[in-house]
Amino acid sequence: MYHGPEGLKKIATHCQTSAALMLEGLTKLGCMPSGEAYFDTICVTPPAGASVDDVMAAGYAEGVNFRKLSDTQITLSTDETTALEDIEAVWRSFALGKAVPFTADELMPSANPMPLPLATVRTSLFMTHPMFNTHHSEHQMLRYIFKLAQKDISLVHCMIPLGSCTMKLNATAEMMPITWENLNRIHPFAPAEQTMGYAELITSLEDILCEITGFPGMSLQPNSGATGEYAGLRAIRAYQAAQGEAHREVCLIPVSAHGTNPASAAMCGMRIVAIGCDDQGNIDMADLKAKAEKHADKLSALMVTYPSTHGVFEETITQICDTIHENGGQVYMDGANMNAQVGLCGPGYFGADVCHLNLHKTFCIPHGGGGPGVGPIGVAEHLKPFLPNHPVVPMGGEQSFGPVAGAPWGSASILPISWMYCVMMGSAGLRRATETAILNANYMAARLSGHYRVLYTGSSGLCAHEFILDCRDFKASAGISESDIAKRLADYNFHAPTMSWPVAGTIMVEPTESEDKAELDRFCDALISIRAEIAEIEQGIASKEDNLLKNAPHTASIVTAETWEHSYTRARAAFPMVGMRAAKFWPTVSRLNDTYGDRNLVCSCPPMESLMEKEDAEEMAASS
Repeated sequence: MYHGPEGLKKIATHCQTSAALMLEGLTKLGCMPSGEAYFDTICVTPPAGASVDDVMAAGYAEGVNFRKLSDTQITLSTDETTALEDIEAVWRSFALGKAVPFTADELMPSANPMPLPLATVRTSLFMTHPMFNTHHSEHQMLRYIFKLAQKDISLVHCMIPLGSCTMKLNATAEMMPITWENLNRIHPFAPAEQTMGYAELITSLEDILCEITGFPGMSLQPNSGATGEYAGLRAIRAYQAAQGEAHREVCLIPVSAHGTNPASAAMCGMRIVAIGCDDQGNIDMADLKAKAEKHADKLSALMVTYPSTHGVFEETITQICDTIHENGGQVYMDGANMNAQVGLCGPGYFGADVCHLNLHKTFCIPHGGGGPGVGPIGVAEHLKPFLPNHPVVPMGGEQSFGPVAGAPWGSASILPISWMYCVMMGSAGLRRATETAILNANYMAARLSGHYRVLYTGSSGLCAHEFILDCRDFKASAGISESDIAKRLADYNFHAPTMSWPVAGTIMVEPTESEDKAELDRFCDALISIRAEIAEIEQGIASKEDNLLKNAPHTASIVTAETWEHSYTRARAAFPMVGMRAAKFWPTVSRLNDTYGDRNLVCSCPPMESLMEKEDAEEMAASS
């Protein structure tokens, strides 16, 4: 957007012209080019009398890294940062320190890029939208970014109580190191002797995560939680194949599982068998035992989340692990709820074989909105040989199934955030954070229990780090859905909780340890006030069709419009609580057509319940 189409073409031209100039000089020094068409990357042989290793060593002395393609070929790439000084440093490296008999200025007129193959040449216009042709000064770009930021409600404004997402503080002190050039400008394939600091940081973080989880092995390569799931299941399958049990393909998954669980299992070629949950939201032990025994000959793994997706510490977790192991399977633990475990318990301590961690949740790397995340996997001793490896940089297990990311340690440049978090907090601080997250959730659940039904709690009547509020009765009593409550929260200056998952018609709240009591109370007060608004509908004081919830959220343009035809006041719509006039976050848009979205789905994966139905049908067919 900043460069626009013309700016991007200038960058591309600079890259190709730089590569052509570099190649022109190397050819004059006696290097043989490959002769293939190129854009920004060229391939040459060393000049006569020099080996690839000689040139690599000379480049190191000049502060330049090359890629050794083979014993006779080297590849070099250019980009928008390549300057004439860089190109001349390359020439000196290939000349092995001898004086180069020409300059970049002298060769520039004759350095013409090789024509690209016709099939790759663009003929159409691109990036024609005005947004890509407007903000080309730094000040305009700054204003545009802030304009976008002002439309987004974020942790800057309020708590984001998304259950299962762990939207916690990402402290500035933790993120400062990623702005340092000696951390953020290292290439993933840089020689090991140039990355000793990173190696120490990576080893230290792996050791910390191993201690926290109770696992002896850790891989930081997966770039997301879903990739971690995939890597963990691949490690399990590789281990079983090495044991002569490649036929093990059945993966047991509770119906309450994250959607990524069955997706990851399917990607690993596994057959999914769904496990039911009881009325308290726990795994149905009888169903688990029956299906583990039924599929014992082909059982590969169980995917289980702890605390459960319903926000409860399942008291049978060790029995669950034992049941799977007794029937020849492995236990994969989804680490999405690790924020309730750190310092108190760990998957490796109570029987799991592998677990992924979300460093962009529990360990404070910001959620990237689809950008960089880190989903490392911790594994038990017998799975260490099967951890992901890499074809360029030696790492991973000696019996690895292969890599799951392009770079050996995934998004290594953001690992310092989690390392800083762990080191600054220390073991006592990490444990206290977990305890506070659980305390916060239970405090909120207790305050709200007099107004909403808390759906699941353990045998002690407590939740873990998150809790579910049942909103289903409001549909009959007032025509109000969980979506209406979520949209009304926007009028109260709050981001919505997680809706309709893992139970339809509910909202799931996770406060984390980052929020103080005042913010917890502010959110509780908002939900209690909304419950009072629902009561007005139930009592006939407010209309079922025209009310504060059905019309939420109320934007500034709606509230300040010339006409106002609703049965409630503008003040109640926009400023439902005391003090909001001084700090109002205005929703960007009013209500969208939810029904249209619900009826035009794009997801093609079957719900977990359908897999249970399939399992039941198979049993009936077998019995008949």
